[in-house]
Amino acid sequence: MSRFLSSRFYGLKSYVPGEQPRGFDFIKLNTNESPYPPSSGVLAAAGKGELEKLRLYADPECKLLREDMAALLKVRPENVFAGNGSDDVLSFCFMAFCDAKVGVSYSDITYGFYPVYAQLYGLEANVVPLREDFTVCADDFCGAGRTVVIANPNAPTGLCLPVADIEKIARANPGNVVVIDEAYVDFGGDSAVSLTLEYDNLLVVQTFSKSRSLAGARLGFAVGNAELIRDLEAMRYSTNPYNVSRLAQSIGRAAIADQSYYENNIREIVQTRDFTAKEMESMGFDLTNSKANFLFARHPKIAGSELYAGLRERGILVRHFSLPRISDYIRITVGTPEQMHALLKAQKEMVENA
Repeated sequence: MSRFLSSRFYGLKSYVPGEQPRGFDFIKLNTNESPYPPSSGVLAAAGKGELEKLRLYADPECKLLREDMAALLKVRPENVFAGNGSDDVLSFCFMAFCDAKVGVSYSDITYGFYPVYAQLYGLEANVVPLREDFTVCADDFCGAGRTVVIANPNAPTGLCLPVADIEKIARANPGNVVVIDEAYVDFGGDSAVSLTLEYDNLLVVQTFSKSRSLAGARLGFAVGNAELIRDLEAMRYSTNPYNVSRLAQSIGRAAIADQSYYENNIREIVQTRDFTAKEMESMGFDLTNSKANFLFARHPKIAGSELYAGLRERGILVRHFSLPRISDYIRITVGTPEQMHALLKAQKEMVENA
């Protein structure tokens, strides 16, 4: 860092993205991207006509996109906020609803951006340990006295809280915002979007990156009470009012129109996930009951770091985390059936040689 960096950022531990390889043909199962391409409607929407309009600023209100998303989710446009990926939306949530007096509460094993945002914005964080089985205890977040942020399904465990528990947490924190990060909800979780019509302190955040095959487009959104949405808009207009590009808005609308295509892809991914999990269990792997587009697994005979390195040597990228509680685990994105068969073959070889 330079000598000019503000002292408040000394010691900042930035988020570490998954490896993006260049120059080597890996099977890439490390960043939870969809193995399937965007729909034909998205490809058409990204055509020459739309590209020529990139000389013009985007609609800062994202009006048409918000209207389409609201219709899909059965809410009103004023209940929808659009952002440059769900990370952008989450950043605005931390900015808008937390401060020196109102800190934040999240789990000890969860999405790695939460502690980064807490440190970036100078927030007091209450880090709540997951249970031994990695599940979230709803009671631990009741009466938190601060903003609550929960990934559901959780990352990297893939485990879900039932909607009844989300409602319990929202009801028990009437004076604070409860943010539910549903990046992976389409793969088997139950969404809390409908609860936002009843609880004015509940925000649900989702993304186009996973189930809609648009990780590179950077498009996410939040659903909540209109007053909460206006708070987020105030943050956005005070920092970057054009944060959602023209192209992202256009292809986002096309993705919504092609919902049935993505629902079919989701079914394929879930089927492949469940097949792979059973095959891994037959090799002696321990897995969580993931409801996401990834598996979280360990093997009693092979350390997590060894699993990661051994698969990488065999041309397969997965994700390994060094946190003590999960250092024996790897997170595996669900790819195509062909990719997962290659993974299983490599794992079988490693297990047999262990």
